[in-house]
Amino acid sequence: MTFRTLFDAIAANDRLNFLLTNRLPRRALSRLMGRLSAIEHPLVSRPALAAFRFFCAPDLTEARATRFASLRDCFVRELAPGRRQIDMRADILASPSDGQLVAAGRIEQGQLLQIKGSVYPLAELLRDVPAAAAFEGGCFATLRLTAGMYHRFHAPHDGRLAAISHVAGDAWNVNPPALARVPGLYCRNERAAIRFELAGGGHAVTLVAVAAILVAGIRIRGVDLPADRDHAEPWRRTCDIPLAKGAEIGWFEHGSTIVVLAPPGFRLAPAIAHGATIRMGEALMRLPD
Repeated sequence: MTFRTLFDAIAANDRLNFLLTNRLPRRALSRLMGRLSAIEHPLVSRPALAAFRFFCAPDLTEARATRFASLRDCFVRELAPGRRQIDMRADILASPSDGQLVAAGRIEQGQLLQIKGSVYPLAELLRDVPAAAAFEGGCFATLRLTAGMYHRFHAPHDGRLAAISHVAGDAWNVNPPALARVPGLYCRNERAAIRFELAGGGHAVTLVAVAAILVAGIRIRGVDLPADRDHAEPWRRTCDIPLAKGAEIGWFEHGSTIVVLAPPGFRLAPAIAHGATIRMGEALMRLPD
């Protein structure tokens, strides 16, 4: 049996996949991964990059860089100009990232769908009851970034980054086997809720960047999130950072998940389908008429 065959067999076995990727010291392993991935010495970086290419099959032809000094550089790679087409229509909220659509729908009774048959409370995700109430009757979309995907996320519309809330937490895997077994998983992991106010109309959406195992950090351009990852209460900051549609907001230092929250009147774009892969800049939601 080859390593590839063994890897595929583990990935296909939900129970084994869950045990191997979650019954570990998740946060310690993620910190270790962050340190190792930043090492630029070729004795470390070359085999790490080779393993990443073999197991995760990233499309590096679309990257701005052609060579990477470390595994981290490859994870957080920038796109070459023109590799994403941004839907610039004023009534469209564009996808902030590449990702697999794992859940989407209406926000009702303060709950969001995690996976079929399992829901979680929005107020717990945001750790903010009034902020959660503003989205009642609105819609959401959950995008999972797999390891080989492009890991940066972008402004879904012209507007401004108005506030950020960082919640300390765990580092559970966010793949389907874990989502099926861990109730309220997104509410347990480290996350950053990014309030984005759209230009014209006064609408505000929130992007919740959820970390996962091996995610050594969530980074927001122009904003330093707390170095302390164990704070009991959410860390909150207001800001005023204007961004054009498609401009970079930040990045994950590995793959993870973004939950897009929109208030009443927004609706999912017609082409959105569960399980589909969407690319940054494509239509995700429509603004109110």
